Formats: sequence, structure tokens, C-alpha cells
Amino acid sequence: MAQRFDAIVIGTGQSGPPLAVRLGASGRKTAIIERALFGGTCVNVGCTPTKSYVACARVAHVARRAAEFGVQIGASARDATANDVRVDLAFVKARKERIIGESRNGVERWLRTAKNVSVFQGHGRFTGAHSVRVSASDGATLDLEAPEIFVNTGTRAQIPSIPGLDTIRYDTNSTLLELEQVPDHLAIVGGSYVALEFAQMFRRFGARVTVLVRGNRVLAREDDDIARAVQEVLAREGVVFRLGAEPRGVAPLDGKAGVRIALDDGALEVSHLLFATGRVPNTDDLGLEAAGIERDAHGHIPVDGQLRTRVEGIWAIGDVNGRGAFTHTSYDDFQIVAANLLDGGFNGIPRSADTRIPAYAVFVDPPLARVGLSEREVRERGTPALIATMPMSRVGRARERGETDGFMKALVDANTKRILGAAIYGIEGDEAIHTFIDTMTAGAPYTTLQYAMHVHPTVSELVPTLLDGLKPLK
Repeated sequence: MAQRFDAIVIGTGQSGPPLAVRLGASGRKTAIIERALFGGTCVNVGCTPTKSYVACARVAHVARRAAEFGVQIGASARDATANDVRVDLAFVKARKERIIGESRNGVERWLRTAKNVSVFQGHGRFTGAHSVRVSASDGATLDLEAPEIFVNTGTRAQIPSIPGLDTIRYDTNSTLLELEQVPDHLAIVGGSYVALEFAQMFRRFGARVTVLVRGNRVLAREDDDIARAVQEVLAREGVVFRLGAEPRGVAPLDGKAGVRIALDDGALEVSHLLFATGRVPNTDDLGLEAAGIERDAHGHIPVDGQLRTRVEGIWAIGDVNGRGAFTHTSYDDFQIVAANLLDGGFNGIPRSADTRIPAYAVFVDPPLARVGLSEREVRERGTPALIATMPMSRVGRARERGETDGFMKALVDANTKRILGAAIYGIEGDEAIHTFIDTMTAGAPYTTLQYAMHVHPTVSELVPTLLDGLKPLK
């Protein structure tokens, strides 16, 4: 006999838990299912652990630059070199585990104490359009039914098909964070934000790092000037980039641990190999066919703007729906569903992911943050536009911190005066970008931001100055 609920949430990533709690608070009897670790990708193998590593790597980097600020470290003081700084990766890992544990336990505790919410641990699979079977690790099964079901099962690392892959040890973004010793030589396949974040952090930990990029530059979705600037900073820190390099095969090294990577122009021998080649949704083992749900070519569950699937009463939220690949888009999915289902929309109007303004950051150091359209996209659309750029060397805070790499860029519709997009590659750009995000969300003209008074000395205070320099995009 199946247990009856008003709602079932499958997965405890960034959108599932707050939605379950809201549903319970609304009076709905709600079940939430988790087959592995509470908190999903972000808490366990994504944002939380990687950003804790980024923080440790930055401390090592700043320590190596201490003499530039007149700070003396150790007996060697002014004679200190980069080799005087050592990173205890086992300690870094233990610190990461403490941070993860606090977040993971907090999510589980929140759910288990929430009103009208029942937590089930096991693998949830559809057995019908409104029925789910939960299979526990001990083999026990339990059947649940509900008229409303929300899928929040996230994604996992994608591994390319390469000859010899089954003969070697390789890493993903999650397994690499289990190492307790700094790799001698780390090869990273990929040129996206995950690849670059890992490249910089492990280079700062002391590893040799080689990034193998299939295309002719990193960050393929970014403008050329931004991609070049990011690559130049990482190269200056010692990261080696091999462009147009695609592994043709891999094999273990003779007589020692490591991997030989076959490339068109020869072989590369490394101690560790990381694949940062994208993510695939966890939809292949959900029994979606039993619910009448089809996946797209990439394995995502198609949804409309309100995140509803083609089957009445089933929603797909978070990375699994292909409408966003970040923690903040997943949380926004929760807000969209909760607003429409529980609050009657926003001011009586249904909320929709179709009107969401894309925004994200790449957490290299300095960070790259972007919102809206890129310069390339504006040019492709042919929209009459204004553009402004400003080097970070004009920002007082950047000069005071000795971190003047990068620049700001803004694009404005020449007719409506609304901001089309902006990018900040520079110190605290991941925070300053929100001045653009908020203005764009409000639908206000760029002059609202241009004439705002910002606090000195900050990065944001130079945004109005940036906008003062708007000129026609040619």
C-alpha cells in the first residue's frame, strides 16, 4: 500500500529543500527523497568545497606576495620566495570537510524538523505519473503517491570517451578534492570555468598545471578580450595552456603512478588527470518513461517557463531542467515555483524563467562576473548599442590592493537606454556586478545607475564613471 502525500520532492539540491519546507508550511503533506548526501552538488562537491579551496589557494598566493606590501614572513624576510610557502593539502581537505559538514547537517536538520515534511533516504524512481518507489541501500522499498511531484536530482561530471580510459586513474571535480597531497603535475582537460578555477587553485598549491583546451581559446562563451585577459593572468602564475589539444588516448605510465596522454603533437606525461568537460543531468535512472516524461538530446527534462513538464502535476527544478547550471538559478527555480503555486505569482502575474536575466561568475582570482548579453551577442543581434570599457587600474581599491588586472565593460541599448549586459573581470567583480543585475531587473535606464552615489573607496563607485564613457558600438 502506497503512502499518500500532497507533494513529493526528489532530491535535496538548492531548490528542493526550500520548496519542500514552503510546501509543508502551506499545509501540504510533503515527502522529500535523498539517495545520497543532503545539500546536493553545491554543498558536497561543487560551490562549497571548491570555494573553500579557492580561499586557501588565495591565502598562499597573498603570502608569496607579502614582500610587495612590506610584510616580512619568517627569518628570510626580504629574501622570501614563492618556494618558502607550502600548502598542507590534508589540512585544506579537512577544513573543507568541516565546512561541508556544517552545511550538509544544517540542510538535513532543517528538513527533518520542518512542519508537514517527511524525509526518506533512498533512490527515488517513478513507477507512474504520480507514484514514486524509494529503494533504500539495504534493499527495502517504499511506495509513495502524490498529485504534485518535483524533480531536483541535479547533474554529475561528464567523462569523454577516450581510448584507454579504463586502464588509468583519473579525477573529476569531486574526486580531486579528496587528495591529501599536492599533485606533482596536474593535467586538466577543458577550458571552461571549472577547468580554470581548478587550474589556478592547484597551481597556487604548488602543482605544475597544464590545461588542454580543444578549441583555440578558453571560455568559449565569453568575448575574446575577456578570455584572453583571464588566460594571461593564469599563464603569468605558471599555468601552461595547450590550445587545439584533444586527448587521443590515455595509458598508465610504465613503472610509476601517472598517466600518458596521447596528443596530436606528441605525448604528455602527468601525475594526475582531471576532466572538466561539462555536466550531465541525473535523469537516466529516474524511471521517467513510467511517468510519460521524455528527455531532450542532452538528457535534460524539458519544462516551460513555470518549470512544468509536459505531464500535469510534475515539475523539474534546478540543473536537471537545462534552464540554468548554477546554484543561484536553481534557487530562483524554487522561487518561481513557490510564487506561482503558493502565492498567486508576483503582483498577480505568474513568474517565469523565460524572463530571467542570465548572470554568473567565474571564481578565478580576480573573479570574472557577467550579466545579460556579451558584446559578441549584441553585435550578432544587430541592436544599436553603446559600449564602455574601463581598466581596473583606474579603480582605487584595485590599486590599493595591488590587484589591477582586468577591466569593466558595459553595453546599453542606444534607443531604450536600458542595460543590455555587463562584465567585470577584476577584484571584487563578483560583488560589483550586482549593481548592474539590480538595475536590469528593475528595467531602469542606465542613467539610474550612472547617477547613483556609491560609497568610496569601492569597486562599485567606478561603475557610474564607466557609464560616463559610453560610446556607439561600431
